[in-house]
Amino acid sequence: MSAPPPAADPTNEADLDQTGRFVRQPNGHVRPLSPHLQIWRWHITMTASILFRVTIGAISFGALIVLGWLAVLACGPDVAARFDALAGSPLGLFIGFGLTLVLFSFILNGTRHLIQDTGAALQLKPANLLSHIAVWGPIVLAVLFWAGLFASGRVSL
Repeated sequence: MSAPPPAADPTNEADLDQTGRFVRQPNGHVRPLSPHLQIWRWHITMTASILFRVTIGAISFGALIVLGWLAVLACGPDVAARFDALAGSPLGLFIGFGLTLVLFSFILNGTRHLIQDTGAALQLKPANLLSHIAVWGPIVLAVLFWAGLFASGRVSL
C-alpha cells in the first residue's frame, strides 16, 4: 500500500500557487502543469517541430512514388514513357516540386535535430536561427533547384 500524498506545505511556493500552474503528483512531488496552446505564444521552434512531423509523413508518400517508378521501369519502355509523360505534366511537376520541398525540409530539419542532439544550439538565439533555416530554407532551396532545372532545359512545361 502506498501512503497518501503529504498535505500542502505553507513554506513551499509551489503549494501556495493560486494560478493553477502547479499540481501535486501522487508521489508527493510538485510539478508544473503542461501548458496548452492558449498559454503559449506561437514560436518558430514550434513551427519547425510541426513541419518536421508533417515532412516525415510526406516523405513516406514520396517513397511510395519512387517505389512505383521502379515498378514502372520493370514493366518496360511503353509503361515508362506513359509515366514520364505524367511526371512531365503540370500536375506531375507540381508533385515533383512538393516532394523536392519535402526532401529539403527533411534534410534541414534532420540536420537541426542532429546539431541539437549533440547539446549544441539549445539556447534561444541559436535554436531560433536553426528553426528559421529549417522552416524557410526548403522553400528557397526548392525554388533554386527547380529554377536550375528549367534554366538548364532538363524540365519544361
